[in-house]
Amino acid sequence: MVRIRLRRVGLKNQPSYRIVIQDSEKPRDGRFLEIVGFYNPRTEPATITIDEARIYEWMSKGAMPTESVAQLFKTTGTADRFARFKKGEAVETLTDEAKAAEVKRAAPVNTRKN
Repeated sequence: MVRIRLRRVGLKNQPSYRIVIQDSEKPRDGRFLEIVGFYNPRTEPATITIDEARIYEWMSKGAMPTESVAQLFKTTGTADRFARFKKGEAVETLTDEAKAAEVKRAAPVNTRKN
């Protein structure tokens, strides 16, 4: 079975992750089919970059996300957009919406009090 999972990269005690398409029987950091995203939990807010067109293609072929990746998809709205994709909505409109949401999410938050 093909899974969408996190692959750990980065230095010791400084993890960041690639979101990859991988056979479920391969080890976590083993051979993968394709890199479809990046996740860095150490930034504030966490940096999440996803190629949603490729995610839709792999999920329509039967690839299943792991629990942690499914949670990231809920956070970014990818899960909701994939449900709309399955109902027949165009990929271009969904990816444009995802890019707009990513720009909005990446905007710096001013937490400094004067």
